[in-house]
Amino acid sequence: MVVCQLKRTFATMNVFNYFFAGLSDISISEDIPVEGDISMPVGSQNADNDFSTLDEPVKDTILRDLRAVGQKFVHVMYPKKSSALLRDWDLWGPLLLCVTLALMLQGGSVDSEEDGRPQFAEVFVIIWFGSVIITLNSKLLGGTISFFQSLCVLGYCILPLTVAMIVCRIVLLGGSGLVSFVVRLIVVTASFSWSTFASTAFLADSQPPNRKALVVYPVFLFYFVIGWMILTFSPSH
Repeated sequence: MVVCQLKRTFATMNVFNYFFAGLSDISISEDIPVEGDISMPVGSQNADNDFSTLDEPVKDTILRDLRAVGQKFVHVMYPKKSSALLRDWDLWGPLLLCVTLALMLQGGSVDSEEDGRPQFAEVFVIIWFGSVIITLNSKLLGGTISFFQSLCVLGYCILPLTVAMIVCRIVLLGGSGLVSFVVRLIVVTASFSWSTFASTAFLADSQPPNRKALVVYPVFLFYFVIGWMILTFSPSH
């Protein structure tokens, strides 16, 4: 029985030797190149050398932000089909305009509450609360613009009314008669129209075509209230 098992084992080995006898003669030539690329990509060598605003001086950062705010002011004063105001949105410009307008409407008088003129907090809340309400209205009507982009546009478009406030303060230095009122009325009306036109020029394309009027109407009321506060402003004596 042991002899039979040995015969079967030798027979099996002969079969393997028959099929795989040629494998021992196979060798890999040293001239065959290795496929593939294991070198480091060129772009990754400079990955750590990319410019970062964290490494730049504070002066350069401030100047860059001021230039960006100035460019947005230009877009508001000369509105055109441009997405720069929406793409590179910020709230520094609106905050600056809001604080400036609120300070000028208050006039720096301590007893401004007694003579009926608006307080700083009142102007500040009206501007920002009104902007938030208009933005929410735009989003509920199906607008594609983001929340902060809308705040940016509405805030920057206060610029004409802020300029109107400066002009009105200068006109009021000469008195508050009929001529002064007519001049202030013309200036405020022109600034109000420009603010409304500039804001709708940026916001209209982001709204559904059949709902643009529902978006423009709150914007009209928003700038009308600010214009009315500027027109009815009278300095304390």
